[in-house]
Amino acid sequence: MGVDGGSNPAVQDQESKPAAAVEKPDMAPSISEPAPSWFTPKRLLVIFCVINMVNYVDRGAIASNGVNGSPRVCPESGVCSHGSGIQGDFDLSNFKDGVISSAFMVGLLVASPIFASLAKSFNPFRLIGVGLSVWTFAAAGCGISVDFWSITACRMLVGVGEASFISLAAPFIDDNAPVTQRTAWLGIFYMCIPTGVALGYVYGGWVGDGFGWRYAFFGEAILMLPFAILGFVMKPLQMKGFAPATSKSSWTAPETNVIEVEVITTDKDILSSNHSLNKPSSSGLLTFWQDIKALLLEKIYVINVIGYIAYNFVIGAYSYWGPKAGYSIYHMSNADLLFGGITIVGGIVGTLGGGFVLDRMNSTIPNAFKLLSTAAFFGAIFCFSAFCFKNLYAFIVFFLIGEILVFATQGPVNFVCLHTVKPSLRPLSMAMSTVSIHIFGDVPSSPLVGVMQDNIKNWRTSALVLTSILFLAAGFWFIGIFTQSVDRYNEDSEHPVERSNTRPLLEDKTTDLTTASGQPV
Repeated sequence: MGVDGGSNPAVQDQESKPAAAVEKPDMAPSISEPAPSWFTPKRLLVIFCVINMVNYVDRGAIASNGVNGSPRVCPESGVCSHGSGIQGDFDLSNFKDGVISSAFMVGLLVASPIFASLAKSFNPFRLIGVGLSVWTFAAAGCGISVDFWSITACRMLVGVGEASFISLAAPFIDDNAPVTQRTAWLGIFYMCIPTGVALGYVYGGWVGDGFGWRYAFFGEAILMLPFAILGFVMKPLQMKGFAPATSKSSWTAPETNVIEVEVITTDKDILSSNHSLNKPSSSGLLTFWQDIKALLLEKIYVINVIGYIAYNFVIGAYSYWGPKAGYSIYHMSNADLLFGGITIVGGIVGTLGGGFVLDRMNSTIPNAFKLLSTAAFFGAIFCFSAFCFKNLYAFIVFFLIGEILVFATQGPVNFVCLHTVKPSLRPLSMAMSTVSIHIFGDVPSSPLVGVMQDNIKNWRTSALVLTSILFLAAGFWFIGIFTQSVDRYNEDSEHPVERSNTRPLLEDKTTDLTTASGQPV
């Protein structure tokens, strides 16, 4: 049944402009594209690298002799020394000292999955700004702490700041890197871990000895503050697998009031729809556990993370106890500087080299595991041999070669974490990888090595036992070579849900009326 055109001006206007109605859907996709940002991929990489380096400068500083210090000693004569640094001021045993180094993990464990899940609903860069703000205040809090419990609480909050950043940075870098240089870009980013720790040794030793250990934390807070502010003001790039960061709703483009409609035609499409990107979930907690289950069912991802845990168990203890072990075994007068230098050279050469080699081999998951297992195995041999030498110079040469080989795994291991899951799961993949390598890796390793040293009182033996765990990492990664794997980098778009053209809301209503009546309105 027809209706007088004057009774519905909106419909009449649509009928008088058929061309505009046809062209409108074609224009809709361009509306959701974010405007060009000053933060180009290379600039973004630099910013992420600096943030990552400052984060790990903190790790190195708290492990340095200048900040961490030495415990109080009471010989049989009864005259006790006051000790130095955190350990001396708070009268800490090696076990408690190890707990401080691992306390950040509490915040990281709680906050990483939360930030990774919130990235689906909130601007990731604003989340990074929130986290880095917490990091800044927590670092300053370490400087004004009064006892073991207060500094431990502040170290937990430092972990919250790291959680906001570490799970989101790698996916952004992988998205925006040139296809033939993805692993190299990841290598550059992860190169900042050993470099930051090494600079932290030097920074902590210099500031701690010259001004006092508390000022080292104040300096870190000042360094991070501009990046915390930047997280709130920078215009973000788009992350693969998520809606443009500038949009305020994943279903509706606010500028044009346009809605996108999904057409479900098969049971397979229903399953795809349930996991479609950026669609608000009726139960965020249920979706989170479904995503966790998807990660755990990905065997190649689990094997990679288990090897990464064993690797990080050793590296975490090296970074914390290395200067003290070196001072005890080889009587180094400048242990902070020497271990810092070895770590900088080994980290830069190894991490960049590992990424470059994998790109030259062709960046595939099996090739990544070949490189991981080979580098870890020979790195373990050189590091183990280094601690067997009594000569300092032989130790330096062998340990440096071992560090180069060990750090060559950084790019490939994170490449596997990113490419064994769908793009929409990559932030959670990185978050859970980070949580796992800390909670089962460097978090227990520092206190456990401290307990072992308290009992056997021989740093050479402790170092040899610790280094042998690298062979386990090589073994797990070797298994990965023969495990079936699929690169899921583009999987979200392999079987897309059929979508109709986007249409104005008013047109939806008139179409619904037409369908209901069987005749034009």
